[in-house]
Amino acid sequence: MSWIYLIIAGAFEMSGVVMINKVNRDRKLTTLLFMLLLMASSFLFLKLAMQKLPMGTAYAVWTGIGTVGSTILGMVFYQEPRDWKRVFFITVIIIATIGLRMVS
Repeated sequence: MSWIYLIIAGAFEMSGVVMINKVNRDRKLTTLLFMLLLMASSFLFLKLAMQKLPMGTAYAVWTGIGTVGSTILGMVFYQEPRDWKRVFFITVIIIATIGLRMVS
C-alpha cells in the first residue's frame, strides 16, 4: 500500500507543479487555493508512504514522479522543448525509479 500512496503523492505533486504555472497566468485566488490543496495532498500521501518506505527511497521516487510528470506535461500542454536530451534524461529518471522499487 505504501507504493500506491507514493504514486498518489507523486501525482498530486506533479499536478501542483503544473498548477503553479496556471497560478502565475491567472492570478485568481481559487486557482491558488486549488494549487495549495494539491500540494498539501501530495505531502499527506508522502507522509503515509514514508511510514513503511525508507525516507531516501520515498523522497527520490516522489521527486522523480513529479519531475518526469511535470516535464512531460510541460512538453504536451505548454510547448516546452522536446529535444532528445530531455527525453533521454527523463528515461534515466524512470529507470532509476524502477531500480529503487526493485531494491526496496
